[in-house]
Amino acid sequence: MPKRIFVQTAFMFDESPKRFDRIVAILIQLQSKKIVKAQELADRFEVSLRTIYRDIRSLEASGVPIYSEAGIGYSLIDGYRLPPVMFTREEASSFIAAEKLMQQFTDKELGEHYESAMFKLKSVLRSEEKDMVSEIESKVLIRNPKEIHGHIAPNAMATVFRSIGEKLQLNLFYEAISADEPSHRIIEPVGIFHENGNWYVYGYCHLRQDYRQFRTDRIHKITLGEQKFSKSHDALETYLDSPGHETTLIRILVGKDVAKYIKDDRRSFGFSSQKETAQGIEMTFLSRNPKNGFARWFMMYADLATILEPDWIKERIAELLESAKARL
Repeated sequence: MPKRIFVQTAFMFDESPKRFDRIVAILIQLQSKKIVKAQELADRFEVSLRTIYRDIRSLEASGVPIYSEAGIGYSLIDGYRLPPVMFTREEASSFIAAEKLMQQFTDKELGEHYESAMFKLKSVLRSEEKDMVSEIESKVLIRNPKEIHGHIAPNAMATVFRSIGEKLQLNLFYEAISADEPSHRIIEPVGIFHENGNWYVYGYCHLRQDYRQFRTDRIHKITLGEQKFSKSHDALETYLDSPGHETTLIRILVGKDVAKYIKDDRRSFGFSSQKETAQGIEMTFLSRNPKNGFARWFMMYADLATILEPDWIKERIAELLESAKARL
């Protein structure tokens, strides 16, 4: 009898598909590290040690070469690898930064999906590369003061991705900045983008009969609907970069010695171009959120820069400064 048939029999005999998926995941995790402890597997899959021991025996019975040592853990015989995909050391190192970013700057469900994918990626590394990746992992820390996992709808982004992939409308209870309570919206998401420290969903809103953007931390509830998209949507960049997208032209003037310090984050607030004048560096912005986004950003440089136009932006910044002064 061919071994492949025996593997399927060992996995599926009197067991649910859930166990089959777990055993396959265990095999992948065994390939991702040199040594894996039984308790580590039990914690990940939320099962007992006895269940893990049984699953390991099933893998061994199917011909997977597993080496075990009491008090140490399990490991695969070096050279046993599935699937046959290899990565360079540089590529393997890049995974670490990506994993840390996913854990800190996306929602909980997406972070868990990426962690699962990382086990698969690490599984094809050679022993010395696994050592290198483990060493790098302990030396990389991304500190994000904004806790995205604290969002009211913590898995909003994962739901949006499913909506886009399956072309199904989304039901939102969304709290606009000027609203007293959340309102029900049905949207067809075009995509997700990150700007000014926040994640936004951009999509067609059936309530407004137009395209709108929604901050994920203002979504109180999100569910996948049953209705398919009512129209075809272009790529996200088409809408965000379109000249027809509503923007406000703002010009500011800064000294040459100051301009170099505000290059890093200005594009997030609509920076378009700059030119050198006798008075200094004149910068032009096309802001999508001038009242709250641009004005609050400009306050960081209010003592070093001058608003050339429009005048109402000057008044808005003066209001913010007065409000801040009253709170001091």
